[in-house]
Formats: sequence, structure tokens, C-alpha cells
Amino acid sequence: MTDSTVVFVNSGQPPPPYIAQPVAPPVAVVMTGPVGSEPIIMACPSCRHQIATRVERAASSKTHIIACLLCLFVCWPCVCVPYCVDSCNNANHYCPNCNAYIGSYNF
Repeated sequence: MTDSTVVFVNSGQPPPPYIAQPVAPPVAVVMTGPVGSEPIIMACPSCRHQIATRVERAASSKTHIIACLLCLFVCWPCVCVPYCVDSCNNANHYCPNCNAYIGSYNF
């Protein structure tokens, strides 16, 4: 067996400078669960407040199709019913504190 020794020779130059890399602060990601047709209690991902969501209803293409079908089948007096029934419209959830969009429940 041979004895091998590694020797580093300093060539008279200083070692390369150590450059510290900036570290980004940790980012908290808040995952929201699925939203329903009714307001939910949760922590807002934008302002981090504990809130009950504000729900705004909006007509969808399915709402329009139901109204057209009612009109075609001689139920024209009932055409406005899908627009007045909450379960026939999409529910868009917003934070009442900062007005951030949180999610939608689609009809």
C-alpha cells in the first residue's frame, strides 16, 4: 500500500470572496377549499382577516338556456324564474373587507 497525501499549494492569491445570496422571505400560501352557493367562514387569502364571504349572484349560460327552453315550450310567463332563483345562478364569493375575489360556485 502506498501512502498518498494531497497537498494544496497556495499561489499567493487570496481566496475568492464569499458572496452571500439574498434569501427571499417565506411566503404563506393559503389554500381555500371549494366554495358553495352559500357564504362560508374562512381566512381571506389577501388581507388574512377571518371573514364570512360576500356572495354575488350572476346569471350563467345555463340560466339563459333554461329561460329559452321555458319560452320555447309555451311557458313564456315563467321565463324570468331562472333569473330570480339563486340556485340557477353562479355564486361569486368576495371578501367583504378588501373586496378580493375568492372563488365561484358554478350552477
